[in-house]
Amino acid sequence: MSNIEVLDDAGVRIICFNRPEKRNALSLDMYQQLTEYLIEGEANNDIKVFMLCGENQCFTSGNDIRDFISNGDLGPSHPAVRFLFCLLELKKPMVAAVSGSAVGIGTTLLLHCDLIYADPTAQFQLPFVNLALVPEAGASMLLPQLVGYPKAAELLLLGEPFDAHTAHQLKLINEIITPDALHSHTLSVAHKLARQPAGAVQLTRQLMRSNRNRLQHQMYLELEHFGSQLKSEEARARFSAFLNKT
Repeated sequence: MSNIEVLDDAGVRIICFNRPEKRNALSLDMYQQLTEYLIEGEANNDIKVFMLCGENQCFTSGNDIRDFISNGDLGPSHPAVRFLFCLLELKKPMVAAVSGSAVGIGTTLLLHCDLIYADPTAQFQLPFVNLALVPEAGASMLLPQLVGYPKAAELLLLGEPFDAHTAHQLKLINEIITPDALHSHTLSVAHKLARQPAGAVQLTRQLMRSNRNRLQHQMYLELEHFGSQLKSEEARARFSAFLNKT
């Protein structure tokens, strides 16, 4: 069974993380699949909207650390790097349904989504500095723009988890939905979005994201520092401690 499940439903491509034994942690193979499904959906005129979700009451616990550090060369062909820049290039809108853990990339990828719904079990975290790393996916630029510098500094420098109520207060998510209704509500919104005039939706999205060139530059800077930090002594020590606990 694939760790990424895909279903096309009335103009919506539903992409679900499904690796329950690892709390939906993203492996390099999963990054590769995600990128392929997004690129295919972009080229398919029948697909109007992407919807991201996680199976088993978990969005994603972030990177599979063992898998990730086994391939630390963050060049253009690295599966995670390709995925990050695919997010930047998408023209079609993305919605997300978040339940349970949304750690690291599980939170930063949401900064590229247009509409985000979560249930009360959602737990967000940006533990990059905790692992002696720096943020990715443009989070070092997008998060301060969204929540203000002081709060972004708290979330990124301390790396502590925060709940759905806090995420809603910070305007990181649109609405908190009951667990039994989260998937159906998010899919209903995605279907409504898919029925909107596609050209107008994509142009409006493009106009709201007019800082694309700056964001691209920031993402390259993040990856440069991420790659150097990944090889540092402090990162190796933090990873070793983390892996010894798991």
